[in-house]
Amino acid sequence: MKEQALAPKYDHKAVEAGRYQEWLDEDVFKPSGDQKAKPYSIVIPPPNVTGKLHMGH
Repeated sequence: MKEQALAPKYDHKAVEAGRYQEWLDEDVFKPSGDQKAKPYSIVIPPPNVTGKLHMGH
């Protein structure tokens, strides 16, 4: 495997260029599944803090 140096700064514009538009074009934000199913929501989606905070959080 060839070793490749990392850029000193992450260039999000180069990496993410056009990606959001692709998501819109592919309807990734539209819900899928049974339209007659009862809707639900998750109040506190994981991961969440349920204990004392420590350095591992």
